[in-house]
Amino acid sequence: MSFSAPSPARAASEAALASAQGVQAPPLLQATGLVRHFEQRASLLDRLSGRRAPPVRAVDGVDLRIDSGQTLGLVGESGCGKSTVGRMIVGLTAPTAGRVELNGAPLELRDRQALRQVRRQVQFVFQDPYASLSPRMRVGDAIGEPLRNFLGGSAASHRASVELLMARVGLRPQHYDRYPHEFSGGQRQRIGIARAIALRPRLIVLDEPVSALDVSVQAQVLNLLGDLQDELGLAYLFIAHDLAVVEHISHRIAVMYLGRIVEHGTRQQVFSRPRHPYTRALLSAVPTVEGAQRAAARTVLQGDLPSPARPPSGCRFSTRCPSAQPQCSVLEPGWSVMGIDGGVEHRVACHFPAGPDQPAG
Repeated sequence: MSFSAPSPARAASEAALASAQGVQAPPLLQATGLVRHFEQRASLLDRLSGRRAPPVRAVDGVDLRIDSGQTLGLVGESGCGKSTVGRMIVGLTAPTAGRVELNGAPLELRDRQALRQVRRQVQFVFQDPYASLSPRMRVGDAIGEPLRNFLGGSAASHRASVELLMARVGLRPQHYDRYPHEFSGGQRQRIGIARAIALRPRLIVLDEPVSALDVSVQAQVLNLLGDLQDELGLAYLFIAHDLAVVEHISHRIAVMYLGRIVEHGTRQQVFSRPRHPYTRALLSAVPTVEGAQRAAARTVLQGDLPSPARPPSGCRFSTRCPSAQPQCSVLEPGWSVMGIDGGVEHRVACHFPAGPDQPAG
């Protein structure tokens, strides 16, 4: 995979983050205590005994901050709840509890009329670009749908705007009248990105946007996202499980396990000095050119991922953690600050975090 070098605007953005000196501007988006529990049908045994099935605790108390023009990478295993977090932020899934603020104003995520007003500022790009496009709608009409719904105007002006959007994301404007099945996977994801930026939003939630693409196409789409961020001042919530992708595009990283955030910090903090055992295990599993030498020191997690309907007591990672102690299965760890870099706290939820110089698997 080949990524382009950071642009001057992107480098300046990272420099501004690093020079904050402890004084942070108000966040573009602030999520506090986000919870989403899904009710499930009781089994026959539960019904016979009069018991209710426990809810699936997909997200169980998540706090996030996303600053203007910055990218927060949200990583974790499949099933940890990261996609549910993204869907709650844009209102596609109603939270069981919690609060989301945009520019300091609370988002009424259960009010459809209020959500309509938010759509111009917050957009979503799905993992499967083909499933997110109507097979019966021409791609030009799909990209122009937000313009028709929110801005009005003539059909000719819409077409001109859509053709500009198509050119901006690397598509040929003359393909306006084609249908989704006539495009490749990478082209369909560009269609989704063009539709997402049509209203010039301030934040885009990207849910595994490149996981279904070939490696070479992944790099092209990621470089496009970086260029659009520089040009339009976009903020991203980038949801992924590929750590190489997340390291390239993110300014800050939040690591999620079984419904909760376990580590948060800048890209440099998390990738160079991981402190939570789960983060270290994820990083040690990344394939490298060292091959067998790296594999010998790799941290291999034991046991299966617990059910989110019945998470372990105490630390949720305690059943698989190589550093677990008796208190880990009893006491839930709070946040500990491991250091501050450019005003950004490196925080970890662990009773026994690793030392800053201890190599990760």
